[in-house]
Amino acid sequence: MEALLIMLAVVYGAGAGLLVPRARYRLSVEPEEPWRSAGPCGHAVGGWLGRARCGVCGEAYGQGALWPAAMTALVCGVLAAGVGARPELAVWLLAAPVAVVLAAVDRSVRRLPDVLTLPLAAGMAVLLGAAALIPGAAGSWPGALLGGLVLGGGYFTLFLIHPAGMGFGDVKLAVGLGCALGWYGWQVLFLGAFAGLMLGSLYGVALLVTRRAGRGSALAFGPFMIAGAWLGVLTGGTGIG
Repeated sequence: MEALLIMLAVVYGAGAGLLVPRARYRLSVEPEEPWRSAGPCGHAVGGWLGRARCGVCGEAYGQGALWPAAMTALVCGVLAAGVGARPELAVWLLAAPVAVVLAAVDRSVRRLPDVLTLPLAAGMAVLLGAAALIPGAAGSWPGALLGGLVLGGGYFTLFLIHPAGMGFGDVKLAVGLGCALGWYGWQVLFLGAFAGLMLGSLYGVALLVTRRAGRGSALAFGPFMIAGAWLGVLTGGTGIG
C-alpha cells in the first residue's frame, strides 16, 4: 500500500510538473512589469498551465519542462513516503507544484508573485482546516494558523530590520510555509524556519567565497525557505508516522 501511494504521488508530481513551465515563463518578469502575455515569437500565450511552447509556431520559450516535472515528482514522492496516507498529504501535494513555480521564479528574477504567495497562504489555512476534520489527521489546525502568524511575523521583523536583504514577498511566502510547519507543532516550525535560514546563509557564504557575489548582492531567498519547510514537513510527518 505504501509503495502504491508513493508511486501515485510520483506520477501526480510528474504530471503537475509538466504544467508549470508556462506559469514560470509568464511570471518571470522584473518588478513592476506586467506578466508576459506573448512568447518571443510574438504569438499570444494561452492560459497559465502547460508547456512553454507556442501553440501557433511551435517555438519553445523559457526553460525546458523536464526538470520541473522531475523536481515536482521527487518532492511529491518523498512527501508521500514521509507523511504516509494521512489527510494532510493531499494538502502538501497540492502545494508542491506552486512551491516549485515560486522557487523557480524567485531564482530567475528574485521575485515572489502575490498571485501565488497569497493563494498559497490562504489555501494552506483553509485546506488544513478541512484536513483536521478527517479521521487520521496528524496535526493541529490552530497550530497551523499560529505557525503562519509566527513565521510571517518573524520574517516581517527581518524585513523591517534589513529591507534591502529581505523582500516583502518573502514575508508573504513565510505565512503559507508557517502554516504547513505549524501543523506539526512548534519544534517542526522552528526546525523548518532554521533550516531555511541556514541553507540560504550557507549559499550566500559560498557565493562570497567563490567571488560570484559581493556583500551587497541580492539573494533569492525563497527557494531556501521552501526547501527548509519541505525538510520540516518531512520531519514532522515521519516523526508522527
